[in-house]
Amino acid sequence: MFDHLFSDSYDESVEGVDYYLTKEGYRVMTESYLVKRGYCCSNGCRHCPYDPKAQKGNRKLRPDVAKKYNL
Repeated sequence: MFDHLFSDSYDESVEGVDYYLTKEGYRVMTESYLVKRGYCCSNGCRHCPYDPKAQKGNRKLRPDVAKKYNL
């Protein structure tokens, strides 16, 4: 639905691992994908792993997320 908004790097992402589709057709990025990406985009992502949330360029993971991924 909104594939034209995503850069080519999203083409390599895997549905069910890196993102899932809502019943409305929106692509929701998973926490693991957002951790792999390495920074906050400030769009208020549903599974944002950064603290504080929605702060552009933030690279500080929440403590529970860092522990979960051994970072």
